Amino acid sequence: MHIMEGFLPWQWCVFWYALALPVIAYGVIRIKKVADKHPESKPVLAVVGAFMFVLSSLKLPSVTGSCSHPTGNGLGAVIFGPVVVSVLCVIVLVFQALLLGHGGLTTLGANTFSMGIIGPLAAWLVYKGWQKAGWSILPGIFLAAFFADLLTYATTAIQLSLAFPIPTFDSAILKFMTIYAYTQLPLAVAEGILTVVIFDYIMKLRPDVLETLKVIKPKNEMKTMKEPVKEAI
Repeated sequence: MHIMEGFLPWQWCVFWYALALPVIAYGVIRIKKVADKHPESKPVLAVVGAFMFVLSSLKLPSVTGSCSHPTGNGLGAVIFGPVVVSVLCVIVLVFQALLLGHGGLTTLGANTFSMGIIGPLAAWLVYKGWQKAGWSILPGIFLAAFFADLLTYATTAIQLSLAFPIPTFDSAILKFMTIYAYTQLPLAVAEGILTVVIFDYIMKLRPDVLETLKVIKPKNEMKTMKEPVKEAI
């Protein structure tokens, strides 16, 4: 997914920066509010940032100018929301560009928009819908991570097709989507499973943080919901 340094025309670099920067700015404000209001959540914030860094560093060769890899953005989006993940993503992408040669600074806006905004937004919407329906938590976590991964790459395919609509935008996006699908579908499944494992560990270790952030319902509330069912039986 990391579009490499210098690959996009400068006009598109500016365009994606312009879209990403307001979200990142709001994300910084949001992180400060969460840290001030819930200081106990700081270790979890560090964990989701490290999770994103490690997973998105495991790249596989893909189309010219990009690569395939897990994104790790679904976990943070479910726990802290998509705008917080946009800030974590910028930090991750800058370190990867400078230390690992993944992506680049000119393409930082485009890469942040796909991995730090659209992917996390997809995860957040999926999980909130799943949570509202009252279904089991862990399948919702899997789907959130799965769709965050796929939507990240769908966005990257659109970005590349807009910059290089050869011979047309439709044919370019079909080509990019097809090439990404071979590697990204199995990676999305694997990432979904791994995200479930990490989330389940956090849920057992620090359920208080998840309850405070309204990621999961308090145990007493869950018991209250079950009592009418028992009485009816």
